[in-house]
Amino acid sequence: MPWFLYIVQCADKSLYTGITTDISRRVKEHNNTKKGAFYTRNKTPVKLVYQETFVNRSEALKREHAIKHLERPQKLQLIKSS
Repeated sequence: MPWFLYIVQCADKSLYTGITTDISRRVKEHNNTKKGAFYTRNKTPVKLVYQETFVNRSEALKREHAIKHLERPQKLQLIKSS
């Protein structure tokens, strides 16, 4: 089962990065349930703006860590380049 790294843009234009095995389910959770991340709870709706695919959770977590340490302009450039 592949793992995905994703970035969503929140209603306030902030960016949230996470990992999951099912992107569409996860975006729905962010938008419609309490299973969404605490950060996104009051910033709905969120919109998927970027994703990458990985063969395992470990690789997805490493990439998530790297992206979370990027500055906002670098994240926007990553999104724009996709």
